[in-house]
Amino acid sequence: MQYSISDLEQLSGISVHNIRIWERRYGALQPLRTAGNTRYYDDEQLKRLLSITALYHAGHKISRACAMSKDDMSEMLQHDLSRNLSAEQSYEFLISQIISSSLVYNEKKISSLISTSINQNGLLATYKFVIYPTLMRIGLMWLSDLVYPSQEHFLSQIIRQKIFAAIDACTVQEADAAPRWLLFLPEDEDHDIGLLLANYLLRANGQQVIYLGPRVPLQSLANTAQATQPQNLLFFITRARPLGGLQTYIDQLSVKFPDANIYLSGNKKVLTGVNYPANVKWLKSPDEFERVIAGA
Repeated sequence: MQYSISDLEQLSGISVHNIRIWERRYGALQPLRTAGNTRYYDDEQLKRLLSITALYHAGHKISRACAMSKDDMSEMLQHDLSRNLSAEQSYEFLISQIISSSLVYNEKKISSLISTSINQNGLLATYKFVIYPTLMRIGLMWLSDLVYPSQEHFLSQIIRQKIFAAIDACTVQEADAAPRWLLFLPEDEDHDIGLLLANYLLRANGQQVIYLGPRVPLQSLANTAQATQPQNLLFFITRARPLGGLQTYIDQLSVKFPDANIYLSGNKKVLTGVNYPANVKWLKSPDEFERVIAGA
């Protein structure tokens, strides 16, 4: 696959200006040329930049990182993975390495990287500062045809497995022993990683959860709510959609569940223009959701 220098900026988080400096001063990359003499980079150059970026964020001098061979980089990155880096260092280090490993479908490496972050920083911080930014970059790559959909799905499934493992370790609350939450995605929504994380956070904080998952028709949601009487509903909106249709859906939820607190989160561009009824609240960050849990 061919990448422009702007593509490299998007994927690595390193500005075009700094990439050019690293090239000129330290020979970090060796761009190729098309038949029309246009500069481009291939997969190996991208992976090399991601490795250099990870070493840089781990505290190595850029001159030293750029001078390393592929084998030396691999050995040093493995060593750095076992070090106790500061949170700021570890986040960008992990993002670069997860993206690089996703390009070659290296499940073992990705699993190790995410587990390391969870052990060092906890699941919530890992989601906010590692998983979410990684998925955003991978998503931009996919929209720009810079990765295959299968690579995005591959990474998403590994992340889901990690969250499932954390959920499985939580204690299941007895009925009526704690506030009850009904978690779902509308019937045209599939991306459930945010919903799974909410499932974990609620259970870890002693809340009762009825988890329905993706693609739940409105009538099925109403039937479940009638049987379980949840005090709180939570769903996510991620896909782009006409504002009018989304407003209608939210208004329907508000009317069908007048006695419940209804929370939603997701795509800020989509959710910004909505008029929210009194019993519906837009959660704009995980921090807001944590505050809601604490007050439940």
